[in-house]
Amino acid sequence: MDSALDASGSFDETVVFLSHFKDLHDRRQRGKVCYPLEEILLLCLLAVLAGAETITDIAVFGVKKLALLRRFRPFRDGTPTHDHLGDILAALDAEQFQRCFAAWVAASTGIPEGVIAIDGKTSRRSGSKSKGKTGIHVVSAFAAHRRLVLGQVKVAEKSNEITAIPKLLDLLTIEGAIITIDAMGCQREIARKIVDKKADYVLALKGNQGSLRDDVGLFVAEQQANGFKDTQISRHETVDGDHGRIETRTVTVIHDVAWLNHRHDWPGLKGVAVVESTRESGGQIERETRFYITSLTAPASRVGAAIRDHWSIENGLHWVMDMTFRDDECRVRTDHAPANLAVIRHMAQNLIRRAPGKTSIRLRRKTAGWDDAYLASLIVA
Repeated sequence: MDSALDASGSFDETVVFLSHFKDLHDRRQRGKVCYPLEEILLLCLLAVLAGAETITDIAVFGVKKLALLRRFRPFRDGTPTHDHLGDILAALDAEQFQRCFAAWVAASTGIPEGVIAIDGKTSRRSGSKSKGKTGIHVVSAFAAHRRLVLGQVKVAEKSNEITAIPKLLDLLTIEGAIITIDAMGCQREIARKIVDKKADYVLALKGNQGSLRDDVGLFVAEQQANGFKDTQISRHETVDGDHGRIETRTVTVIHDVAWLNHRHDWPGLKGVAVVESTRESGGQIERETRFYITSLTAPASRVGAAIRDHWSIENGLHWVMDMTFRDDECRVRTDHAPANLAVIRHMAQNLIRRAPGKTSIRLRRKTAGWDDAYLASLIVA
């Protein structure tokens, strides 16, 4: 699939990424296929890179940019109508597509370093209240420092994240990384899988863990009262100011957790982190305390940095999907089509991120829509 020939003997440019999707199963009857699956994937990805937000947008892009598309593949029958394209995306196996995506990212980026943030996002318009259908929820893994999507798994709703996260971890190579997850993912089985895959974890701890959260809160309160004299700790403080707001964060990591392991037997547990935040704005002061458990033996400065890096998935992925790719406004709802479009958006996000330059993702997409050479450069190996 890395090389293909047109009528004149060769294409001008080669698209290596398609080789990672060559094993995708095409459910259509082979003798009736006018539009090969690799051409559909190439069409969708180029269109989304160039600013397409809907299936109709992609179909129009195909008509207007047929000459560009034929630089890469034959497109002997042109491109499909939006109805036909929607049917193809709806029938394409979403789980298999997600596995191919993860393999493509792994091959192109290698083993990720630093924090991998895992969190879910709902595509709100992909549901229908009149039909009693909720919007799809996609749980994604995001490399915080490189700002790349490493993989994703579709679930029916947010409450299913607990079962989706282990499936997502199975797709990834995470050895040496730090996995951060909010309270929904604070589960023994998830912690065990992370440790078994030779990675570390920082997991948010809230009421969903019942006695564990209560025991940690009680112990921290007791130790704070006596100045942590009875345990080993490290501490780190940061102060940030922006637009008249000052936020002070103090991270305290308790490294002596034998008592907690004896009571709860949590896989790989090496420390408990306490993050105390004070926000001052307009004469008002807000205070918040959050608890985390971690397999790291690192000092508070590193644990605190990992906790802060987790929120990069909100700004670097979820916000970009909503504000730049207009994910929440997409009304595609049929079968696997919403999940498959989510994967294509993630592919586009990764390709745009790795392009050289300091311009915004929004401007890069606009440039891709205006300049065929720039658009082609985003996908050519």
